Amino acid sequence: MTIESKNESGKLTLTITGRLDTSTSPKLEEELKASYEGVTELVFDLQKLEYISSAGLRVLLSAQKTMNKQGIMKLINAREEIMEIFEITGFTDILTIE
Repeated sequence: MTIESKNESGKLTLTITGRLDTSTSPKLEEELKASYEGVTELVFDLQKLEYISSAGLRVLLSAQKTMNKQGIMKLINAREEIMEIFEITGFTDILTIE
């Protein structure tokens, strides 16, 4: 998994490429912890995300809880396979997905 990070005036966009699973989710957690300060809008661009496991979902849920206190979070460009996982797990009701 690779993470491309872009911060513009409080809007942090993270583009995730590859697989977000048990072995890669700690990397995303570390990236988020180092980047939250001053962020009022967090955007995950999932266009290149191929797979997400329950560990990856947990990281997104944790990020949502943090952003509920300091701004907004949304997911964009989720592929059909990823959207299906969000729908099955009920995450479409919890997260803002565009």
